[in-house]
Amino acid sequence: MDWAHLFSTINVISKYSTVIGRIWLSVIFVFRVLVLVVAAQSVWHDEQSDFQCNTLQPGCKNVCFDHFFPILHVRLWALQLIFVATPTMLVVMHVSSRYRREKKKGKHGEATLAKIDGGLLYTYLLSILCRIGFETAFLYIFYALYSTYHMPRLLNCQVSPCPQIVECFVARPTEKTIFTVFMLLASVICLLLNIAEVIYLVIKRILFSFKKAGMQFKAKTEDVSKDYRKGNFEQYLSKPKSGNL
Repeated sequence: MDWAHLFSTINVISKYSTVIGRIWLSVIFVFRVLVLVVAAQSVWHDEQSDFQCNTLQPGCKNVCFDHFFPILHVRLWALQLIFVATPTMLVVMHVSSRYRREKKKGKHGEATLAKIDGGLLYTYLLSILCRIGFETAFLYIFYALYSTYHMPRLLNCQVSPCPQIVECFVARPTEKTIFTVFMLLASVICLLLNIAEVIYLVIKRILFSFKKAGMQFKAKTEDVSKDYRKGNFEQYLSKPKSGNL
């Protein structure tokens, strides 16, 4: 993994994120990516060879392992992180495009570039909605595959070519259960943060629209008032003045 490139990308994303977006970024990087890379990979290392069954029937062990673990937890989580993190690149690409346009116009203000408005707001919202969709989909996939976060110590297997009910044993089940609970909680927290950010951005946009409409109404009222006062003054000047003959 190219850590320098990763930190550079995270820095760009963080600059163009809301406060909730920065919290999401911290959770996904510290509590999901680092835990997956540093710890979880070693727990599920060489899982198939650690999976033991009390039979010598050729092919039985492999079939039982495939039946209970169609995809390893760590590989499913890695795939989930790839899908969840990819929509954020839409924001990076939009920012790069905006920066090139502003550079051509001769504008170099980072304050204007860092504002989440206009097209960037819609791109940002789209990326969050995609993240919500992927998080929800992978949580459902996990439930459909395993139906529980608990890793059992003993599995009873009765699939061909096993001659009878075979008992299979999972290595480090308690440790795997702890990691599973941790990763699922982190995923749910990220999902809730994404939903909260969408609500925050929508409310902020509505309030901004009301404020803008109020300012426009106030400016229009002031213009009408000025025109009215100006009209009265001109009418006063055009009045014939009565004086002593």
